[in-house]
Formats: sequence, structure tokens, C-alpha cells
Amino acid sequence: MDLQSMNMVAEFVLVVLSFLQSASEVSAILPSPHNLSLQTLNTQYILKWEWEQQTPANQSITFTAQYLPAYKIRRKKQDWTLVCNATLDMQCDFSHSQMHYQGIYVLRVRADSAGESSEWVQTSEFCPDQDGDLGPPSKVEVVPGNGLLRVWISDPLTSDNKSMRETLLPSLYFFIQYWKQTKNVVEGSRVLRTSNNEVTLLNLQSWTTYCVRVRSHFNFYNKTSHFSPALCMKTTGQVPSWLVILALCLVLPALFFGLYRSLPLIKSTFFPSAQLPVSMYPCDSSGQDWSHLLAAETPVEVFCEKLEVCPKEMPPETQALPDPPSHSYQGSHDSGVYSSSEGSGQQGGASNQTDSASGQMGVTTGQANLAARGLDSGIGRIGSAPGGDNWTHSHKRALEEENKNNT
Repeated sequence: MDLQSMNMVAEFVLVVLSFLQSASEVSAILPSPHNLSLQTLNTQYILKWEWEQQTPANQSITFTAQYLPAYKIRRKKQDWTLVCNATLDMQCDFSHSQMHYQGIYVLRVRADSAGESSEWVQTSEFCPDQDGDLGPPSKVEVVPGNGLLRVWISDPLTSDNKSMRETLLPSLYFFIQYWKQTKNVVEGSRVLRTSNNEVTLLNLQSWTTYCVRVRSHFNFYNKTSHFSPALCMKTTGQVPSWLVILALCLVLPALFFGLYRSLPLIKSTFFPSAQLPVSMYPCDSSGQDWSHLLAAETPVEVFCEKLEVCPKEMPPETQALPDPPSHSYQGSHDSGVYSSSEGSGQQGGASNQTDSASGQMGVTTGQANLAARGLDSGIGRIGSAPGGDNWTHSHKRALEEENKNNT
């Protein structure tokens, strides 16, 4: 190789070295994140970091975060699992990744800007079971009773809203701290250990305010959560007699006043001023027949007027005589006795007798009908018939003829 060729090779090497040096200087311009920290609670893991803004205003900085099981660190081929890619936040949530609660992992992060990347910065080994923080109960309820408090405790929850005790920590238990609160002063603080989710605090003073708070504990790594928010509740007890008397003194006047104000309404509803028509009242003034009006099962006839028939008995020696016909009584005012020589008078007498007989038959028939109905004809009250003995004789003959015809 001649001198010229050697010079060309040297120039090429110098160009490559200058290019590599410039590339390393550019990559060193973008700083890496620092002050990495993990914020954990049960199965929630959030990686946080800090980064100083040194890029121009027209450039944006993003971050990339990954994790890898610790036993793969020594391998040549490391398959990191990507969790956050090109995120603008300076934190990354690893809660819903496939990190097992009892596994050991390494997490790392870098900065990216305009095709340039900083160096990776990684955490130390992280074990969620050992290094993760234990959370307090997810919910605490307190219900007061007669000199007691009933406490309901809900287990801490995973990031998937499942019980930590049922899925990961079967030996989890709770510490219950309670105290009497009087005028913002804490008195007689006590701590109770329990593995139950329902606890009753007994032997408490009635009508006294007590405060309760609970924390979780796990013995294997001696992990203890912080306390839940304190809940203050007043216990109940027997009602004092003076309070019952006071309540009665307040309630009874109000009750009587309300009853007094409602009397007009009750009276107008059940005792209206408008009365029923007379035709709708029962005939008996004593009101005993109202049940017949209300009972619809048995038909009952109600007579508004009562008719009583009282037949009048005639004396046996008194003979009931019918009234004479009107034309015979009014035709003459004499005694009705005529001589045999006066033919015209006899004819008139015969005519009168015929009329009397027909009238007597009508009266007798009417009298029979009245007697059948039990009514007094009133004929017996006549003392003597007009016309004298002749008229009586004619009447007897007419009766005899009627009896013969009936026979």
C-alpha cells in the first residue's frame, strides 16, 4: 500500500472517530431521570421519578418504563416488559401488570426527546409481599346499642377490588382502638385484637360518645397499616323517667289541641246536620224497626198506617131494620093506613109495598156484605121505621119471600 492510500485510510478513521464522539456528546446532553421511588399499597405499585427540564421549549420530553423479574438480570438476553411508553407524566402505574405478589422484580425508566434517549435508570429489587405497604380496612361501620357499640370491618382490597385476606393474606387480623370522647378530651383508650369482621364493644357507659378506629396487621413481615378515620358514636340506654314525663307534657297538649280542631270535621262527617226525610224513617218511633230497614236478607213489609176493625155487637132483643126507600119515606107523611074502599089508595099501597120489598132485599144484601167484613151497618140504631105497622108487616113478608127463594 502506497503513501496515498494510507493517508486516505487515516482520514476515514478520523471521520468515524469524530462522528462517534459527536454522537456520544449529543446523547449525553439528554439527562436521565433520578430520585426513583415506589409508592405501594396492597397490590397497587406506582413508580415515581424526577427530571430537570433542560430541553428547548419546542421539544417535549416523554418517558418509558419497564420491569423484569430479578432472576433474568444475569441473562444475556433480557426481555423487559413495557408498561408505560412515551408518557408525559413523571410516574407509571404498575398495578395492573403481571407482577406476582410474592415475586421479585426490577423496574427501570428513561427519558426520550426528538429521537434521542437518556440512559436507563433502574430501581433495586422489589418484592410486593415484603416491600409493599399494607392498607387499612376498606370500610368501617359503627352502630350504637344499649351500653355497647357494634363494629363492622371490611377487609383491605386489591387493585381489582378483591379481599386481601381471601386472596393473598389469610392470616390478616385487625387492631381496634376505641376511647371515650368528652369535651374534646380522650379518656380510657383501649386496643382490641380480632380476626373477625364483626365485633361488639361491651361494658360501655350509656348515652356516652365513643370513638373507634381500626388498622390491619400481618405478622410474617410485621406489616401494619395506618389507622382508618375515627368514627364517633353515642351509645344508647334506658330512657330516663324525666324525659318520658317531659315528652308526655309536650305531646298530650298538642294531641288534645289537634283533636279539638278536628271535632267540627268529625261531627260534620259522622253526624251531619241534614236529616233524613220523614218517609225514610220507620213507623215505630222507638226505633226498633231500623234493623228491618237495614237487613236486606229477609223482606219485611212495613205498614205506615194500622187499621183496626172493632165489630159492634147488637143486643139480642133489638131487631135491625133497613132504612125505607127514599121515595116511600118522602112521598107521604101520614100513617100509611088506607081503607079498602079506596082502590086508588090500595093500589098505591101495593105499589109502596113492592118498592119496600125491593128496597128491603137491597138493604139485606148490603147488611150481609157488611157483616161478612165485620163492619156495623148501623141499621140497628134505628128506633122505628116510618110507615107504622103496615111497613113492618111488609118488611116481614119481604124477608119471608127472600128466605123461600134462597131455600
